Amino acid sequence: MVSRRSVVGGAVAGVAVLATGGYYKFKPQPPEVGFTLMDAELNRAMAFLKANPAIDSHAHPGRTFVREGANLNWKLNIYRLMGTFENTAIGDMTKGGMAGAVFNGVADFPLLELGENGLSATREFEEGESWVAYRTQIENLTDLEGARIVTIARNSNDIRAAHALGRQAAILGMEGADFLEKDITRLQTVYEDGVRMITLIHYHNNTLGDITTGEDLNRGLTDFGHEVVAGMNGAGIVIDASHASAKTAAQIVSASEQPVVITHSHINTPAFEHPRFISVDLAKSVADSGGYIGAWPAGIGINTLAGFIDRIEELINLVGEDAVALGSDMDANYQPVLETYRKMPLVVGALFQRGYSEESVAKFIGGNFMRVMDQVQGV
Repeated sequence: MVSRRSVVGGAVAGVAVLATGGYYKFKPQPPEVGFTLMDAELNRAMAFLKANPAIDSHAHPGRTFVREGANLNWKLNIYRLMGTFENTAIGDMTKGGMAGAVFNGVADFPLLELGENGLSATREFEEGESWVAYRTQIENLTDLEGARIVTIARNSNDIRAAHALGRQAAILGMEGADFLEKDITRLQTVYEDGVRMITLIHYHNNTLGDITTGEDLNRGLTDFGHEVVAGMNGAGIVIDASHASAKTAAQIVSASEQPVVITHSHINTPAFEHPRFISVDLAKSVADSGGYIGAWPAGIGINTLAGFIDRIEELINLVGEDAVALGSDMDANYQPVLETYRKMPLVVGALFQRGYSEESVAKFIGGNFMRVMDQVQGV
């Protein structure tokens, strides 16, 4: 079993290097691809992406969430000072044939610290602090549209319209629902802000339930968590159960009348287990709800892009092609084997090379994401 310290929240892992003065001497090397595409295969993949919208169900393109971060631990403050790079990230999306992504804020960012066991929340929010952090992050994400580098997409028609115009669609999401501060009425405000997906729990045992990478309080989904699930169902906001403890996640799926998704994870097996992976039973219950599992290209047990293609296949074989999507966690992932959207044509080409039909690949790259979005919104 891989230890919890293996997952440190993506590029935040680099903070440890930076903090010791070694950052500027360290340049990560691109991960190995592990397969070869002929020119004709690559051209087919690029043409396919042009015709079929590819949407990343969980990402942080350019790390907008760090902008104007306040009350941070010193290591996370260094991470903030490294800055954002939205133009580069969105340019990579375009060059890689993407149509858009869920651009996530990180609700518990002010609480996080990088320790020997990875990221964890080391304090509680001050009164009102989480709402201020939410407002800052969501306004910065919304400003990307004002800068004319993305189109904020509130539904699947917006995604398709942006794709037709050659613009990247940004679906707004939040990782962690801490900002609700036990005020269910805020869900309406959040929906009006354009948020269409919320990961209920991140690295902080909040008022909704328990996390999977820290102390499990064995509460499961709390009473307020049940209220939020019902409220999100009513508002038309997709529920993401990533990062939730097994008990909490199972109860989220059971409580929801709409599809539930787990946007970035993989399956625990007897041969390989990790706290951020989920059980076969949970994966199947998510699929049965009409939701999907986001294939996650974290360097946990794999170190090549070919290994990620294997993981996509494993998920499809387990839960079916209607229940698997892309969940890259781009720009905040742990040792990613898909470290840039420029490699998306390689992913598509590899799936074709392994015999998947165009219909199956279209579902994986964006079709399943939009189907769930439509169902949750009652379209």
